[in-house]
Amino acid sequence: MFDDHRHLCILTRIREAVFVKQQAITRRQALHVLGCGALAAPFSLAAQEPEFPKGAIIRTILKDLPPEALRGGATLFHEHMSLAPDFMPRWLKAAGMRTPSPTAAPQPFFMQDLDLMVDEMKAAAHDGVACIVDGGHDDMGRDLDFLRQLSAKSGMPIVASCGYYAQPFYPPKIATMSEAEIFEDLVHTANTQPVGALGEIGTWDVMTPDERKVFRAVGKAHLRTNLPIFTHTGHGKGAIEQLDVLESVGVQPQRIVIGHIGGLSDPKVEVVKEICKRGAFVGYDRQGGPGDARNVTQVQMLIEAGYAANLMFASDFSLAPQLVHNHGPGYAKTLTVFVPKLREAGVKEETLHQILVDNPRRFLAFAPRF
Repeated sequence: MFDDHRHLCILTRIREAVFVKQQAITRRQALHVLGCGALAAPFSLAAQEPEFPKGAIIRTILKDLPPEALRGGATLFHEHMSLAPDFMPRWLKAAGMRTPSPTAAPQPFFMQDLDLMVDEMKAAAHDGVACIVDGGHDDMGRDLDFLRQLSAKSGMPIVASCGYYAQPFYPPKIATMSEAEIFEDLVHTANTQPVGALGEIGTWDVMTPDERKVFRAVGKAHLRTNLPIFTHTGHGKGAIEQLDVLESVGVQPQRIVIGHIGGLSDPKVEVVKEICKRGAFVGYDRQGGPGDARNVTQVQMLIEAGYAANLMFASDFSLAPQLVHNHGPGYAKTLTVFVPKLREAGVKEETLHQILVDNPRRFLAFAPRF
């Protein structure tokens, strides 16, 4: 989720909040301005279905779905619909930043307001979203029961995740647990909870011994369960090392998304191409904000190099000002803000369909081993 390059991250968040407030127009107006009134068009193209493993399902929090069930819209592989109210203050403290003083009376945390979040999910579905992956877990304060209710009341399929985030957020037990014990803990979670992915699994800065231990345990849990893995990096830092560690325990790169790659200082996308060449997905997963301009160029370069099948998009949604309720772009901002910029840059509809609809289904679809 959040990265540890402190000042740039905070500045980006501030700019994004300002951007949202400056765009205080209705969703209908926004769709008209951005040319997204026919957003669902690429999802209805008669494209050939990807091949999925025999018996493959996508495990949502309410039920297992055949991958074909999500062919009519985009799947956002990395968002957040449930975090603890204190998560951001904890993150700011871990990053060495002070929590801003409140400027108004405290408001209920939006990720605990079920009615509000139901409306947000319905708005996202209206804008072309077919499924959302929630990247939280216990050390972020994720509430599985809240996600169940949210999915049931909104009709939005939600894939819940499990794992451990990054060093500053690990529960104390991680320091004393062995790799084998963490592995058994993860497998137990997968066997007893309706989770469909291992993620987001992160490194905060340089990979620590505990983070390496967790990554190895996650990789082995994947081998036991077949659940896909998506990661957190600090602006792409340590991306290759994450892939190396997961591959070292036997994980196939095609089952991995290396996250937050769009923030990497890599003008020629050489590092990103190396990850793609090895077969892993790369996550452009903070889209719909001020970083889009650079990322559009990067995405174009990767498509031209033949790596459209390795691209994954999302927004890592986490801030109240971005809500449709607050005149923001909402959970569909990857589609309503970022994708129009790709269209304007000349990216073809069939390529967008591949990235938004087919790639995440190929990633999430698995034949259960538990």
